[in-house]
Amino acid sequence: MLKESTWGLTKKVCIVIFGSFLNAMAMNFFLIPANVYSSGFQGVAQLLSNIFTSFTSLHVSTGILLLLLNIPVAILGWVKVGKSFTLFSFLSVLLSTFFLEWIPVKALSDDILLNAVFGGVISAAGVGLTLKWGASTGGLDIIAMILSRTKDRPIGNYFLVMNGVIILLAGLIFGWEKALYTLVALYVSTRVVDAIHTRYAKLTVMIVTEKSEEMKRAIHAKLVRGITVIPAKGGYSGEQREMLMSVITRYELYDLERIIKEVDPRAFTNILETSGVFGFFRKE
Repeated sequence: MLKESTWGLTKKVCIVIFGSFLNAMAMNFFLIPANVYSSGFQGVAQLLSNIFTSFTSLHVSTGILLLLLNIPVAILGWVKVGKSFTLFSFLSVLLSTFFLEWIPVKALSDDILLNAVFGGVISAAGVGLTLKWGASTGGLDIIAMILSRTKDRPIGNYFLVMNGVIILLAGLIFGWEKALYTLVALYVSTRVVDAIHTRYAKLTVMIVTEKSEEMKRAIHAKLVRGITVIPAKGGYSGEQREMLMSVITRYELYDLERIIKEVDPRAFTNILETSGVFGFFRKE
């Protein structure tokens, strides 16, 4: 099992802190003042907070609700996904809650479109950086990770359903204009996450390496994924190699990159975005 160095862990923690800060800035300076909703559990927490404020005498902040929603998910993720991924994801949630409570809610612009666009961009930058370094912002990401390990169905469907429910409820309760601007924010955030990391739920990885056996053992030790071995021959050198092909989720990309660098830094790796997978592709 590969272990991260102290410097690697320090960088990862710093990225998670920075990503959480960006998320909180996006929420408190842009999305919350404009009543434009974020995606996933952040959007759910934001929507619930507005419902409590509008229809009851109880005020519960978005940050506190985000933490409460993520506690049972974190427990499930600890058992089903893995300690490291869940730990850093819950750390991201804790930091987001802290920053949401610490940073004042203050509108920087009265233009709802500017709030939707800049809120989506800044929030997505935080999410993309966090994903790129092998963690997540918790909530729906952890649920998607669990589903990816138990059901071979497109994870994007679950994101679509969750965000669709947020938009529908926002429209029914607070007016369709807010719901439409929420769509703008979600579209912008999707494009930014795609540029920084990847929005695709699954990726096909092809690795040409001289150390195929070591690579297979290292991947199987860390990831619950099957591997197809394909004979390969260099077009110029004529040397015989093996190409390992596997389908992974976007959450496993960071771990796979670490494995490849550790086992064979000279390996040639090609990563393709996968729009669909048919058949059973997990390791038996």
